[in-house]
Amino acid sequence: MKTRRKFTPEFKSEVVLQLLSGEQSMAELCRTHQLTSQMIGHWKQQFLAAASRAFERDADRSAEQERIAELERLVGKLTMQLEIAKKASTWRDGAPGRNGRWS
Repeated sequence: MKTRRKFTPEFKSEVVLQLLSGEQSMAELCRTHQLTSQMIGHWKQQFLAAASRAFERDADRSAEQERIAELERLVGKLTMQLEIAKKASTWRDGAPGRNGRWS
């Protein structure tokens, strides 16, 4: 009994790109990789169906990057406020008392 071969997405996309670019013909790819034309045709259909989603990720990433930038600004602002509060508390602790003398 023959075991089924498993192909990585990278391999599949490489084969389809070679076909679409005209680098190799369908017959050459079938012989080179010992694949059937039906399998490569199926991969090609999947590849072309998912092609429009390739650009959606950029929009998602830019939204995520904007959120990250916003959170980093907030962290910076809070850090500065904390530093100011620390300095203010040291000044308050070292302030002269009611009698005008330093503690």
